[in-house]
Amino acid sequence: MLLTLLKSKIHRVVVTEANLDYEGSLTLDPVLMEAAGMLPHERIQVLNVNTGDRIETYLIEGERGSGTVCLNGPAARCGLKNDIVIVLAYAMMTPEEAQTHVPRVVYVDSANRIVRTVPA
Repeated sequence: MLLTLLKSKIHRVVVTEANLDYEGSLTLDPVLMEAAGMLPHERIQVLNVNTGDRIETYLIEGERGSGTVCLNGPAARCGLKNDIVIVLAYAMMTPEEAQTHVPRVVYVDSANRIVRTVPA
């Protein structure tokens, strides 16, 4: 049996744009992705703190160091520029692996710059 646990979270990033005319996904600054251990094309959930919307999509890399958080395609209907969102990634693991697993959490400031990462 495998369990699905939170692998990593980028907590309360600010949406920098919403681009309806795109196939779909979340464009994210690779600095944030790397800090959270998230990969391009990885399946994620985006939780909109402002609206309560929860969507599932995948990641694509934006410009490094830009602080970009862009909702693309249908996801652009689920948030606006300046909304606060939480980006979650999950991993499947055995019950034994789950016993010692600790999710990575990335905290950012209002410009989407990393403030701290837990565990460090």
